[in-house]
Amino acid sequence: MPTRPNAHDVTFASGEVALAGSLAVPGTAAGGAGVVMVGGSGPTDRDNDTYFPPIRRHLVEAGIAVLSYDKRGVGASSGDWRDATVDDLAADAVAALDFLRTRPGVRADAVGLFGHSEGGWVVLRAATARDDLPWVVTNSGPATTPAVQERHALLNRLRQAGAAPRDADTALALYDALVDAGRRGAGFAAAARLVEAGGGPSTLGDHWAGMDERLWGFLSRKQDHAPLPDVHRLRCPHLALFGGADELVPVADSVRLLAGAACRPGRHPRATLTVEVFPGADHRVRTDGGARPAPRHLDALTRWIEDRTRTGASASTRRGR
Repeated sequence: MPTRPNAHDVTFASGEVALAGSLAVPGTAAGGAGVVMVGGSGPTDRDNDTYFPPIRRHLVEAGIAVLSYDKRGVGASSGDWRDATVDDLAADAVAALDFLRTRPGVRADAVGLFGHSEGGWVVLRAATARDDLPWVVTNSGPATTPAVQERHALLNRLRQAGAAPRDADTALALYDALVDAGRRGAGFAAAARLVEAGGGPSTLGDHWAGMDERLWGFLSRKQDHAPLPDVHRLRCPHLALFGGADELVPVADSVRLLAGAACRPGRHPRATLTVEVFPGADHRVRTDGGARPAPRHLDALTRWIEDRTRTGASASTRRGR
C-alpha cells in the first residue's frame, strides 16, 4: 500500500508560521467528512513517525479526507515547536481545520480533529476555540497534566528496568524536584545542577535524554497544562480511545476524570463522551508487540466519525426546512 494514498503536499499558514503537510481526499463525487490528524510529542512529522499512515489509509478507504502536517520546525514547516505553547500548537490545528474545510470534495461542516498523545491536549484546546466543530477524537490522550502523565511513565519505565524500590524513590523524588523547579521558573542550568546533585542523568533515563535549554523551556511551560477545563468547555461529541496496556498514560485515571467531566452540571448538550479502551493495546493502540492495530480500533474510529457525520447532515437538513 502507498504511504500516502491519493495524497499531495500542501502548505497553509498559522499566523506567521508556514505549515506543510499531506492531504488525501477520496475520489468520490459527493463531499464527505474530513479529519485533521495532530501528532504526539517531540519533533513529529505529518506521519507521526510510521503511526499515521495505516490510520490514514483506513479513513481514506472509508471516504474520509485526511490532512496531517509537520509540527513547527519539523520537515517542511517553519518555526520551532520548542518555542511554542499549547495554545500555539492548538492554533496550528485550527489553521489546519480551516484549510481542510475549503478543499474540494470535503464537506466543510463535517471536518473534525484527531489528536494522538500530546496531540490530545492540543485538539481539546483547539476545540474550545470553535463553536462549529462537529467532533473531536483523542487517541491515547491523557486527561491528566503532562507532569502527572510523565511521572506515571517514569515509574513504569523504572519498574520495567527492574529498579530497586529505593532507586525508584530517588528517581521520582528527583523528577518531583524538577517539576517544582520548572514551576519556579528555574532555567536549564539550574535544572542540570539539580540532576547532577540527584544522581546524574542516568537516574531519570529517557526523561532527561536529549534535554537542552530550549526543550527544558518547552516542557516547563507545558508541564501543568490542565486538559479538564478544556473538556468542561467542549461543545461537541468527544471520542476518547485508549490502549489498556498503555504504559505512558494513566489510562484508568484518565477514564475516571473524563467520566467525571461528562457528568458535570451545565455541560453542553452536544458534548457527549464515548470511551473505548482496547485490552492489551499499547500507547499507539497496537497489539502483538506493536505489530498491528488493536482489533476494532480503526473500525471503531471510522464508524464513530461516520455516525457523527450522518447525524450532522440530518441536523443540517432539518434546519434547512
